[in-house]
Amino acid sequence: MPERLTDLIERLDDAGYLADEAIGTALFLALQLGQPLLLEGEPGVGKTSAAKAVAEVLGTTLIRLQCYEGIAANEALYEWNFARQLLAARTAEARGESIVADDLFSEEFLLDRPLLRAVRHTDGPAVVLLDEIDRADDEFEALLYEFLGECAVTVPEIGTFTATHPPVVILTSNRTRELHDALKRRCLYHWIDYPGPQRAAAIVRRNVADSAQPLVTAATAFVHRARDLDLDKPPGLAEAIDWVRALSVLGVAELLGDAAARTLGALAKTPDDLIALRDFAARELAG
Repeated sequence: MPERLTDLIERLDDAGYLADEAIGTALFLALQLGQPLLLEGEPGVGKTSAAKAVAEVLGTTLIRLQCYEGIAANEALYEWNFARQLLAARTAEARGESIVADDLFSEEFLLDRPLLRAVRHTDGPAVVLLDEIDRADDEFEALLYEFLGECAVTVPEIGTFTATHPPVVILTSNRTRELHDALKRRCLYHWIDYPGPQRAAAIVRRNVADSAQPLVTAATAFVHRARDLDLDKPPGLAEAIDWVRALSVLGVAELLGDAAARTLGALAKTPDDLIALRDFAARELAG
């Protein structure tokens, strides 16, 4: 594990994640203090990529849980292998053997889901990504408190499993709803803002290595200015990368109005945004 902030930033860079000092410090403190890190920011600013890069830097397993409305405990913590339990019960019955609940609700029939798998990970600490936690229900947040605060998962029928190697936990949120204070208190916090044009260009060049430098510079500047429009879904860094990649595939080396108009579907996510971006491109890139 990196012991200095500069080492972590350099190793993140080697892993393909160009971290500034702010996000680098947040990740470094999460690693050193052993606390979960809540990353918030607009979609496409690199929250999920940060967790993936940390796993690569540490050379460990990335365990990802994609959150959504209605996600349940059996999808995040653990569940029982009912098919095997039923088979065991029928086998015991056929043999004339007695079987009790403790026989069926044992580790033999326990299925690890992401959080229990992270707690029982024995080859060093895993990196756990709780992606888009804001999409889950309030009740689901409460299920996480033991895991976030104690690196443990309790299975009532068996007992509590506590991590030998506490996992590195990163939560991401797009702020579609406000998270509870009880969850926030268990986490370090960092807001990832849109990068400025120069840093955005460096990140895009890193991800689309065969793109022409004038194209990258112009495209990232265009995206930066486009965020001032009244768009339903302003383009993030991920969309800028997709756009430059699309332009490069078409052999475009310089950003002009006609090339932009044909490829703005990589930036826009709604019909109204597509119209607004086309009008903006016609004004900004005329000729």
